[in-house]
Amino acid sequence: MPQIAMFELMQEISSFNPAETHYHDFVIKSGESWIESSRGGINEIGGALSVFESEEDVEIIPTISAKAITSGGLFSSSAWDQLSSELIASLETLRGKGIDGVYFCMHGAMAAVNELDPEGAMLAKAREILGEDIPIVTSMDLHGIMTERMLEHSDAIVVYHTYPHVDQFETGERASRLLLRLLRENIKPVTVRVRVPALVRGDELITDSGIYGECIRLAQKIEGSHEGLSAGMFIGNPFTDVPELCTNSLVVLDGNPELAEQYATEMAELFWVHREKMQVPLTSLEDAVQKTMEHVGGTVVLVDAADATSSGASGDSNAVLAALYEAGYQGQLLVPIVDETAVEAARAAGVGNEVELSLGGGVDPARYQPLKVKAKVRMVSDGDFYSETFKLLWHAGPTVVLEVGTFTVVVSSRACHLFDRSFFRAHGQEPDRFDAVVMKSPHCEPQMYKDWAALYIDVDAPGATSANLKSLGHTLCARPMFPLDDDVIFEPRCEVYQR
Repeated sequence: MPQIAMFELMQEISSFNPAETHYHDFVIKSGESWIESSRGGINEIGGALSVFESEEDVEIIPTISAKAITSGGLFSSSAWDQLSSELIASLETLRGKGIDGVYFCMHGAMAAVNELDPEGAMLAKAREILGEDIPIVTSMDLHGIMTERMLEHSDAIVVYHTYPHVDQFETGERASRLLLRLLRENIKPVTVRVRVPALVRGDELITDSGIYGECIRLAQKIEGSHEGLSAGMFIGNPFTDVPELCTNSLVVLDGNPELAEQYATEMAELFWVHREKMQVPLTSLEDAVQKTMEHVGGTVVLVDAADATSSGASGDSNAVLAALYEAGYQGQLLVPIVDETAVEAARAAGVGNEVELSLGGGVDPARYQPLKVKAKVRMVSDGDFYSETFKLLWHAGPTVVLEVGTFTVVVSSRACHLFDRSFFRAHGQEPDRFDAVVMKSPHCEPQMYKDWAALYIDVDAPGATSANLKSLGHTLCARPMFPLDDDVIFEPRCEVYQR
């Protein structure tokens, strides 16, 4: 009976968020209780379990799951030291146990002050402990930064195909099935990647409707071929400023490196030719305010992707809120914001009472100045809620709903995911009932906002995850890099990895 170990490490960071990630920002599970709580989940682990547990002759060996409560800034050195020691200890439990294969579920866009490639470091450690012959399959988010260590120590990498991400379960299935094939069949995986000097952000990355979908359909065609094992595009996370940050095409075939090189080059060139279109057109904050003030009928959705907490931003931007407040906007506005101090003041005042407080600028004061307001406290909660998308329990910390004139501000103590409507809905607010709503995510599934928005504006606001990439100040990623530099030249070069 083959023994298959499972390991999970998930977070995405922005190097431009000044608030570091700490150990307590993770939920850590291990052993059989982790597996039990993961059954039926619609993420990668749930997908992998559905495959492994359908096999009568597979024994699952759980190690550890470390998942961030949300995205954030760089790991502090002490946080990574503590977390990595636990991760390595979990891998050490496999030494000498006769493990036959390992499934690693990872994000790919983590970074710490003292380790810029945490996932690669863990894969290298696994090889050291388990040896060179054991098959390792790694699944990753397409926003991952694919590094040499990840490629050197994985027999194959499987990457999401969809954006917004709706195929985590399917990715886990693909990865686990591939691992079983490596155990049962005489497969010789050959991995080829081509680095593309481009960072992209915009609507054309939406798989169903955007140009990026052409690359994914090619990847799916490759995977469906006789020799295809895995294929996809890593667009990377433009906000994780590390030396190997770029876009990558990935092709894994059963042997046939020449064909793998041909496919990887074709996919990379297809991506490169459309790079200019993969930049979101932004509207200045001033123009966005003017358009909102003038709009009549239906909801204006103001996309503040610069403060996207799911991409690693701080969540404490009051840029759009303050601009509309100071402009005297009289419409009904719905806004999320992170401000622990404001939450404490509102909770002390109590529901139904008025309180003077400041909103925003507590985490990233270099970008945002606190906005002083008089507010009425409408609701107090513990901030725990279930996500609309994945039905998972998310944690925003103590949370309050404030009424500031005609504005409704939902204030959390900590950053949480905002790529669906669940944070608003859990606190009694339906976005489509407002004249305007601030959406702090680059994209959501279309039914969340875009399908019903009367006016949809991508705002050029300041923030740690701004689509105005030149505004961020990259210092570590390779240069030249589109769009950070002008006249960038792309000459495809295949890198081949074969174990």
